[in-house]
Amino acid sequence: MDRVAAKLTVAAVAVGIMIIVQGAAPAQAGLSAAACKAERHAGINACKPVLYGMSPSAQCCERIRVTHLECVCPIITPKLAALINVDRAVRLVQGCGRRVPRHFKCGSITTP
Repeated sequence: MDRVAAKLTVAAVAVGIMIIVQGAAPAQAGLSAAACKAERHAGINACKPVLYGMSPSAQCCERIRVTHLECVCPIITPKLAALINVDRAVRLVQGCGRRVPRHFKCGSITTP
């Protein structure tokens, strides 16, 4: 896998995890584009080891719990959604102790 594809896959897994958990969390309005970008970046960095088969760390689970829905859903295009294994992401989120809503739609992803 080339470097760009690897980065995109890491981003897809981390973002997918954040998306799924956010269905159960209330959204707060008013975040700036810069704040959203910082949240996504922090989540991706915290959850990178998940790509390599590791369980989510406490830091990754914390990012999953605090990232805002309105920062994640708008960037989930069909192309990015195709890279996300939703079933795996659901299992990881549940491993962080979060409920995963059924049939939740966020961008181009819908949970089972």
